Amino acid sequence: MPHGVVTGVIFALTPTVVVGLIFWFVMRAIMRADRSERAAYAKVEAEERARFEREHGVPAPAPASAE
Repeated sequence: MPHGVVTGVIFALTPTVVVGLIFWFVMRAIMRADRSERAAYAKVEAEERARFEREHGVPAPAPASAE
């Protein structure tokens, strides 16, 4: 067991810091995955719009707002 004040502070703060770092890494991974998914969806949407315009000769209808 720790006997010094500094060692006690380190033992007290370590779990909080570790949990905070784990939370930060998980949130960062979620945000990056969301960003990648939105970019992939936008790419597919643009390809589908271009295909629709080629096949029908008219602009594709605007997407409905998500708001």
